[in-house]
Amino acid sequence: MKHAFVTGGGGDIGAAIGARAAQAGYRVVLVDQDGDRARAQAAGLAGAIGLQCDVTDELSVEAALDAAVHQIGGVPDLVVNCAGIARFAPLLDQTLADFRRVLDVNLVSGFIVGRAAARRMVARGSGSIVNVTSINGVTPAPNSGAYPASKSGLAKLTELMAVEWGPLGLRVNAVAPGFIDAGLSTPFFANPVVRKLREQAVPTRRLGTAEDIAEAVLFLGSDAASYINGHQLVVDGGASRALLALLPREAPAK
Repeated sequence: MKHAFVTGGGGDIGAAIGARAAQAGYRVVLVDQDGDRARAQAAGLAGAIGLQCDVTDELSVEAALDAAVHQIGGVPDLVVNCAGIARFAPLLDQTLADFRRVLDVNLVSGFIVGRAAARRMVARGSGSIVNVTSINGVTPAPNSGAYPASKSGLAKLTELMAVEWGPLGLRVNAVAPGFIDAGLSTPFFANPVVRKLREQAVPTRRLGTAEDIAEAVLFLGSDAASYINGHQLVVDGGASRALLALLPREAPAK
């Protein structure tokens, strides 16, 4: 049986990825800074386990991967870096501590987890890693603090991993969520005015769901994507391509 290891597994998107992986036949390990949340999410999935893990700490990551291998049996076939935080603020007001913390959780952890997993996968000669980035790393939104830099950095790290580890039998890709009604954005979309404006800005006229992201992650991690490597798949309903559609323009003369 295949084995999936998902960081940020206590959150909405991480949990949805774990659920979709379980549906696809994976034995799932959900890890989170909040071990209770990870275990609670895992409890609803057959054969899944939840573990506490600080993804910014090498020893914690190594211990979690070792525990996953021991309890599930075998090196993960799919590793998903979904752990993430935000400290939204104008750059002029962003504290250095907050800037560094966001980079540590969103970017540095991708290196720590990815490297630790890859070392185990290389010995087997196969494996897939999917990093969860963001539309904010493609088109930065004002007052996002370090968040856009952390996610664009993770996208570039994804490319480097793909180039270096592809010859060793690994594939590394990324999924960039757009306006997703889950996780960090849940409080934001609770405002009905903001929700309506964002929905209208998306060509498909709806917000995305955690399940939309999970489907994209599982596709990139599957054999159906066996020739896709180093790619960032933007899952945003077309929002990042809709700038001109949002600007007024005279109708063409008949």
